[in-house]
Amino acid sequence: MDIGHAAPFTSAAKIKAGTYADLKDSDIVIVTAGANQKPGETRIDLLGRNVKIFESIIPQVAKYAQETMLIITANPADIMTEVALKLSGFPKERVIGSGTVLDTSRFRTLLAYYLGVSAKSVHADVLGEHGDSEVLVWSSAEAGTLSLEEYAAAVGKELDERKKAEINDGVVNAAYQIIEGKGATCFGIAGALTQICRAIGNNDYSILTISSHHDEVEGVKDVCLSLPTVVNRRGVFHVITPKLSADEHQKLHKSAATMKDFSEKALSLIGK
Repeated sequence: MDIGHAAPFTSAAKIKAGTYADLKDSDIVIVTAGANQKPGETRIDLLGRNVKIFESIIPQVAKYAQETMLIITANPADIMTEVALKLSGFPKERVIGSGTVLDTSRFRTLLAYYLGVSAKSVHADVLGEHGDSEVLVWSSAEAGTLSLEEYAAAVGKELDERKKAEINDGVVNAAYQIIEGKGATCFGIAGALTQICRAIGNNDYSILTISSHHDEVEGVKDVCLSLPTVVNRRGVFHVITPKLSADEHQKLHKSAATMKDFSEKALSLIGK
């Protein structure tokens, strides 16, 4: 009701509580349902509970919305995207996770605050898991056409390893801080989901760090995680191989291996 009352201030929309049958002919279905992440709890801790929740939801969505695009944002998002792919039977292009779209926004925002520039002018990505093993890509990050180090030097800011570690911590632990402060994250992820839906609905061909199933990432086969991806009305249109440093390659491999291990555990829980 509260969301419905706000809708007239933005654009025409009808908000209602419905049944699975109401999903018929939906272009996009966003799955946010899942156990809440509690203070001090990691996203991985939610795994067992959310697999059971998805078993009750995804087959019903697939039954009534056979041609829809599934966007998964319940945590742990990458693993639950793999679970949704398995339970739905949809092609991998149409089952995507919100991935590190929000983490990328957090990274760019913190950099922008420090460098004194608009976050829209900062180009920097977070890859891998939406979670503790995510990889902040410093090596190719830019402000304008300058590397972050070059831009920082130009404006008299020191971007040393200590400052990078501080920003890294701010990105990786942002959700924990928000949950501790107000119980749940909502506005940031809503903004990320809006951008993903806009890319699909407008056929934008936007490059976003969504999570999807990859045949191989850094030597790890069949895993869901975030890479720069061209998104259009088909969902995943093209995955970009990112330019990384040797250290970032190693971290991305570790993240992929972590996601693979937990995904296998999650898939083994289906039907039990």
